[in-house]
Amino acid sequence: MSIPQIYTINSISELLRRTGLPKPLHPQVALVNYDQVKLMLTDAGNKFALNFYKISFKTDFNGRVKYGQGYYDFEEGGLAFLSPNQVVTMSGETESYQGYALYFHPDLIRGHPLAEHIHQYGFFAYAVSEALFLSDKEKKVISRLFEAIETELQHDIDHFSQDVLVAQIELLLTYSNRYYNRQFITRKVIYNSLIDQMNLYLGGRLGAQNPVIGGLPSVQDVADHLQVSPRYLTDMLKSLTGQSAQQHIHHQIIEKAKDILAVSNRTIAEIAYDLGFEHPQSFNKLFKQKTKMSPSAFRQSFDN
Repeated sequence: MSIPQIYTINSISELLRRTGLPKPLHPQVALVNYDQVKLMLTDAGNKFALNFYKISFKTDFNGRVKYGQGYYDFEEGGLAFLSPNQVVTMSGETESYQGYALYFHPDLIRGHPLAEHIHQYGFFAYAVSEALFLSDKEKKVISRLFEAIETELQHDIDHFSQDVLVAQIELLLTYSNRYYNRQFITRKVIYNSLIDQMNLYLGGRLGAQNPVIGGLPSVQDVADHLQVSPRYLTDMLKSLTGQSAQQHIHHQIIEKAKDILAVSNRTIAEIAYDLGFEHPQSFNKLFKQKTKMSPSAFRQSFDN
């Protein structure tokens, strides 16, 4: 079985030319309004690695859309994000092309503060199923931001163009951050269920009668089990519990260690190995860091 070829697209101009769209008004930014243009779908099914950012905004759409390497269920509109070098598969479904697609090259933000902290917008690393759902009020705000970018792109390029565009994109990302945080809160019941699943998984991995062969559970292990991306898992937990995914895992490890220390006569080294630590010293260090006492001191104080 042959491995499918992945085509690399280095510039926004190249992408638009390949899909039969008008050339961009700015070499490093393009805003495509799918309601006003028609795509060539000759590359449908082909995989591409885009060396620039993409933000899709579906304004009034219900259904499953091929996005990136998977499908995204839009619920009457929403936002989805891709960072450079992510592999996307071009859909052959014409209904997928609705709303806006904003493309911007990393060179646009280079030299601006946004370039230094764009990684903080974790939704660029989310899976397609973790895209942002928007209320009607939020869609109006996002629509105005896209329209402002469209207006700026139609303006003749001058010394202010890049600064204005970067500022507008950063404002769009800031609002997206706000709405993602709202989504974590309004869908709290769903995410609490996810946290319960996470704790059940960790409880099984850290069971005293079930020594861990593969080492300590990692954030990637937990994310794979829950079928979410690691960054989404951390952002969700921080929003609801104030802890990152790694901190949550460490908390569960320490709580399990306390249970074992309280009822077991096993040595500290045996407990460390049962929990998945390669070295007892690492267990001692983490336990002391989290509880301000050593495992031996905790056991002794519990006995007393």
